[in-house]
Amino acid sequence: MYPDMDSTNSDQLSTADEPSDSEMVVMRKRFASVCSSSSAEENSAGLYDSAPISASDPPSEQEHPYASLLCCHSVQDSLLSSNSSFTRYRGILNWIIILLVLTHAHLFLENFIQHGFLIDVKKVFKHLIEDNCNWPSFSIILRANIFAIKALLLERSQEKGMLSPTNGHRLHLANLGLLLLFPSAVIVHEPTTSTGGAFFCLWFYTVLGMKLYSYQEANRWYRQAHLTDADKDQNGSVTQKAHNEHLTYQDLYYFLLAPTLCYQRDFPCTPKVRINKVLHWLLEMVIVIQIMVGIVQQWIEPIFQRSENSFSSMDITMKLEHLVGLAAPTHFLWPLFFFMNHSYLNFCAELLRFGDRHFYGDWWNATTLITFWKIWNIPFQKWCHRHVYTQLVEKNVPSSRAELLVFLMSAAICEYTIALPLHNCRLWIFLVMVFELLIAVFLRDYFQGNYGNGLVWLCLLLGPPLAVVTYFHDHYISCHHCHQSSTSPLISDHHLPSRVCLQPQ
Repeated sequence: MYPDMDSTNSDQLSTADEPSDSEMVVMRKRFASVCSSSSAEENSAGLYDSAPISASDPPSEQEHPYASLLCCHSVQDSLLSSNSSFTRYRGILNWIIILLVLTHAHLFLENFIQHGFLIDVKKVFKHLIEDNCNWPSFSIILRANIFAIKALLLERSQEKGMLSPTNGHRLHLANLGLLLLFPSAVIVHEPTTSTGGAFFCLWFYTVLGMKLYSYQEANRWYRQAHLTDADKDQNGSVTQKAHNEHLTYQDLYYFLLAPTLCYQRDFPCTPKVRINKVLHWLLEMVIVIQIMVGIVQQWIEPIFQRSENSFSSMDITMKLEHLVGLAAPTHFLWPLFFFMNHSYLNFCAELLRFGDRHFYGDWWNATTLITFWKIWNIPFQKWCHRHVYTQLVEKNVPSSRAELLVFLMSAAICEYTIALPLHNCRLWIFLVMVFELLIAVFLRDYFQGNYGNGLVWLCLLLGPPLAVVTYFHDHYISCHHCHQSSTSPLISDHHLPSRVCLQPQ
């Protein structure tokens, strides 16, 4: 009816929707300034987040439909670049785990196809059962009670004033010296001692020696504190009686069985023994031991069987080939051994209601080797700090030198407890640990954070565990050659003593 009016109104509405030239210039300037001033805080925002609009801006700029699309770029780094703060790598970790599982599944399948099923638990008992049922290792462990009782009687004699502190300390050191020499002499000169029995005896006596040393040192500190209190307190008989109540067989053997190396009176205890936890730890130990036996018999032993010479007589190419082949199964054994140790210590702690169960720290997150050594074995670290490091510092030894001496002592203990039962002392474990110390000192400024943690795992893969396996490799080769010689028709004696078989090549 009114066509001219309708066309005029529509033209006016379309003209009102489109911004004028001046408004477009203002909007371009505004969004150009917003894009150029994007900061690091905007990097974490979404890609399509709109720029903030002030309430004082003109309504045409706030309500414009293309305002959020005018600025789509900002200054930001790629996620995988070194400058990026991105840390969510869980997907990549899952991908690496899947690749590791598939790769090792292929290795296991190839191993089964090539060698068949080699796992036999009976072979383990052959390394534990000793000839003629004499059980020399069992007899050695029973005789350990003599040294423990001697330590208790020496403490009682000092408490009663029958021995001076100096003479008592000397007798304690003599008792500890005999304790360490006795199992070593039996293992070396007794041919019927099995390899497993020799290992267990030597580790048992080493732990017992550390416990008894802590026992006499702590009691000496208690006596010194008691004398100081007696000078201040006239009623010294009550304190003396309370002190003597701890010098009992029950107190001593509780400490000897407890999962700790440091003695103190009145250990923290839990309210009761939880049977379900005891069974849980026991089942874990059984399962882990079975897995370790399977890895050794199915994976490591075939590599040993392909060898004809010991590591010391191999050329460099053959050494590298065997070390690369042994690296993966050895690395699997290391966390399994740690987990078995975790289950055993908690099993003993639960049976004895022992409260302090801080046996290790998060060593898998350690960014330096020094941190790893401090937290992977807390009981041993406490003993070293309490009875070695602190005593050296009190004698004006510099702290750095005291730490070095503690480390060298721990490396010597590792070499001693592995090499002696195998009758094969070549200082490989000791030298590898010293080499790791040099790496920790000279490379700590270059490998930090995730790179430092990777270096720790690399040293675990190629460090002392691999050196330990080389000892077992040479022991296996020597026993295998001795067995072949004993079954040869040129040899009349078919029962060569095992001590001869264990001699190094």
